[in-house]
Amino acid sequence: MNTITGNEKIAKVEARPVGRTAAYWIITSILAFSIALSGIGQLMRYGGNVDLVTDIGFPLYITQILGAWKLLGVIAILIPGFPRLKEWAYSGIFFLMTGASLSHVFAHDYGDGGFHVILPLVYAALGIASWALRPKSRKL
Repeated sequence: MNTITGNEKIAKVEARPVGRTAAYWIITSILAFSIALSGIGQLMRYGGNVDLVTDIGFPLYITQILGAWKLLGVIAILIPGFPRLKEWAYSGIFFLMTGASLSHVFAHDYGDGGFHVILPLVYAALGIASWALRPKSRKL
């Protein structure tokens, strides 16, 4: 018979928040790094960022707006405090990424293997996961 002692129950209860916190920071780090890199690329108009927006009919200046929003969103998510600002940043990332995906779909610009549609949806999913896993200190 497999019995659990009181100390083992406490250890299991304590392990869950640590695992959840670790998952939060891993997912949030991946999200923040990816979005920041994308934002910097857009601000600098580096690589394919120019073609990525102009090929679907957006004016080039949109890269400055999107790049700035992305970097501000990453800062809001990473800094301590400001839980309401974090809520706005998470929703902004979600709408920005799903909007990017839909923009490529409507322009019939799917990229190789649907990359232009799938990657923003992956970022949106990472944003949802980060939001759902955030510790109490980062919630309203």
